[in-house]
Amino acid sequence: MSQIDETQIRSMLEAWAQAVRDIDMDGILANHTEDMVMFDVPVPLQSRGMDAYRKTWDLFFKYSKGGPDSFNLIEIEISAGDDVAFAHGILGIEQTRLRLTVGLRKQNGQWRIAHEHHSYPQEIG
Repeated sequence: MSQIDETQIRSMLEAWAQAVRDIDMDGILANHTEDMVMFDVPVPLQSRGMDAYRKTWDLFFKYSKGGPDSFNLIEIEISAGDDVAFAHGILGIEQTRLRLTVGLRKQNGQWRIAHEHHSYPQEIG
């Protein structure tokens, strides 16, 4: 992975998180592929395409009013090849922490989010 790719991906993910904190829908959607897929915590568990993805934010913003603690990348690790990359880490939403995995594709020289997976750990026992 080149340092340039890692820097571009990290900057793009930070801008995405900032757009969520700012409740900036154009910024939230700006760097996703049209055919993106997301697996999320609330129903629907799977969303395909930008229209379905956009609708998931209506539910999120029903409970979150944005602001500095509403959506933060706590940890993020990035692995990138020539045209595919993965990022995974911990996402902070208000007082909770959840897992985040993002799959990216390079399209026309720009990294785009093609897959998101959000999950909460579940205690067993």
